Amino acid sequence: MATWKTLLLQDSASPIMEQLTFFHDHTLLILIIITILVGQMLISMLFNKFTHRFLLEGQLIEMIWTILPALILIVIALPSLRILYILDELYSPMITIKAIGHQWYWSYEYSDYKKIEFDSYMIPSNELKNFNFRLLDVDNRLVVPFNSQIRILTTSTDVIHSWAIPSLGIKIDSTPGRLNQTNFFINRAGLFFGQCSEICGANHSFMPISIEAISSKYFISWINSQ
Repeated sequence: MATWKTLLLQDSASPIMEQLTFFHDHTLLILIIITILVGQMLISMLFNKFTHRFLLEGQLIEMIWTILPALILIVIALPSLRILYILDELYSPMITIKAIGHQWYWSYEYSDYKKIEFDSYMIPSNELKNFNFRLLDVDNRLVVPFNSQIRILTTSTDVIHSWAIPSLGIKIDSTPGRLNQTNFFINRAGLFFGQCSEICGANHSFMPISIEAISSKYFISWINSQ
């Protein structure tokens, strides 16, 4: 069981990722039903011996296979549009953080309370401690409070990067000369890892993202200590 767990992604830690997971399961169930139905019909047509030399049309079946796919697409599209609106909406963020992509590291800026800036580099393999995660841990983690609406502004200084945290359902491009924004809400404490998801050069796979979610009390203490 432990081996299988190492192959899985982190569990969802935000309401957005939970909605994305539910939508994935919803769509996958529809696809399984369609695959079974089409497969069963194909097998029955291959192995039956029925022939009808004068069969030219079937109005009823043509209406069914025209209307039914349209209804299935509506059933898939409605929850998809709902999630798109949820992803796009910003609900009075409590904190705004700026993430800037470089070749090949991230830098972060907190400017809501006081000017805090730092760079976040991947920890090299020869400097890893027993509790660090190889290729995922960084020297300066992005510290945020959980149970708080957080806005991320992201850009880049050189090429296109992508700020992505799978367990939070976030993936947004960091584009030079452009400021993109997204938001997230972490519902539990913990460490959450991601990586640049845009092919940005030779060391593309060595610029991870590490978020440390802590309580609001400890976050205020961390802000004051900077």
